[in-house]
Amino acid sequence: MAAPTVMRVGCRRAAGLCGGLSRRIHHQPQRAPAAKGLLAAQCERGLFQEVFPAQRAEEGLPALLEPGQPPQTVYCGFDATADSLHVGHLLTVMGLLHFQRAGHNVIALVGGATARLGDPSGRTKEREPLSEELAREHALGLREGLQRLFDNHRQLFWPAAGGARLGEVMLQDNAWWLGHEPVVGFLCGVGGFLRMGTLLSRQSCQARLRSAEGMSLAEFLYPALQAYDFLHLHRHHGCRIQLGGADQMGNIMSGYELVTKVTGEDVFGITVPLITSTTGDKLGKSAGNAVWLNRDKTSPFELYQFFVRQPDSTVERYLKLFTFLPLPEIEHMMEMHAKEPEKWGPQKRLAAEVTKLVHGKEGLESAKRCTKALYYSNVEALEAMSDQELQELFREAPFAELLLEPGMSVLDLCHKANAIPDGPSGYRKITDGGVSVNYIQVTNPETVLVIGQHILKNGVSLLKIGKKNFYIIKWLQL
Repeated sequence: MAAPTVMRVGCRRAAGLCGGLSRRIHHQPQRAPAAKGLLAAQCERGLFQEVFPAQRAEEGLPALLEPGQPPQTVYCGFDATADSLHVGHLLTVMGLLHFQRAGHNVIALVGGATARLGDPSGRTKEREPLSEELAREHALGLREGLQRLFDNHRQLFWPAAGGARLGEVMLQDNAWWLGHEPVVGFLCGVGGFLRMGTLLSRQSCQARLRSAEGMSLAEFLYPALQAYDFLHLHRHHGCRIQLGGADQMGNIMSGYELVTKVTGEDVFGITVPLITSTTGDKLGKSAGNAVWLNRDKTSPFELYQFFVRQPDSTVERYLKLFTFLPLPEIEHMMEMHAKEPEKWGPQKRLAAEVTKLVHGKEGLESAKRCTKALYYSNVEALEAMSDQELQELFREAPFAELLLEPGMSVLDLCHKANAIPDGPSGYRKITDGGVSVNYIQVTNPETVLVIGQHILKNGVSLLKIGKKNFYIIKWLQL
């Protein structure tokens, strides 16, 4: 019996799948909002990259997901190697959200147990060991972050009118079952269905076995544990589809093999593209270039700026992948951008949509305030900023709390903030125009601080020395 093959969504055969799917459901009653059907719509957006197994997916998956059919259950796993998701995870979350928008039920599975082993896929060396306690803390952080994304989507991106069904979402942690599975029972119950030759043939396994460090048994067994997750979710929640990044196809294949052998039922895998940096490196914690989704690691302003700085060569693709905007609207946006590129319209819309999904309306407003304050020297925006926003915007800036004394001058402020040296050189720093307070240059060191000018309504002064050195002053007992 020939091994199942992978179908790339970009190939002609997959295009036939999407096109045929679209034709078959054109006159069928539809579950909003996907008039073309889920697979065809995401094929067109470029979100779904590969479907497995190819032949069975082509024959059965479109009918399974066709509007009017009972909702299916799809899952995606997120290993708890950190306490926050990052932008590299966001496309798989978008995949789950598109399934949910089409009326299907989704499971976001946090890998509290598998994170301790470490997925060898795409890695040149083994991960640092993760304690059970730290893995548990990370898993809690991921569940909270995932819940926030699903809540923001439901509240801000899902139309309540029209009666369309938004699929159910469930958050799970594989530590809840793998942590209680006896080793011998697991090997006897699962090990007999997974073949060594197949596991050894995986690209991730081959690459590690050829490396100088080799591969540990824990890493080698990782695909078996992930496969068991699929089996567990299939048995307990009727899950038939696994979603993952493009580097997860080998693990998805193992899950397919286990579930079909144990149950005899058809299941499927779908991958989404990996997000890479301008140098082609995968974005993530291991690569050291993660853009986090938790505010305490990456502020809404920083997330907004990451997307607003995307070049023209990627912004259209990212609008299709990271937003729910209709394709005709994106096309029109790019046409307008060609006429007025200096306005950065697509980049600003992309940044706004993603920031709102990740941080909500308040997070987007915060990002816009910080942008105005930093790049447009907007005093009104600076005055409206909270202490948290100021510290996020000027992360490296010293933060000082001072009491306003009668007659306090700009020179006194600079000295109390340790912003300039004592003596003539510090005095000259001011007279030479190297000091500004709230973006207003001050050249007289003896200028007395005035509330409403040097001290804003929010009780803050932003002191700038030279071109890049900022100091945040919080005034007490005004």
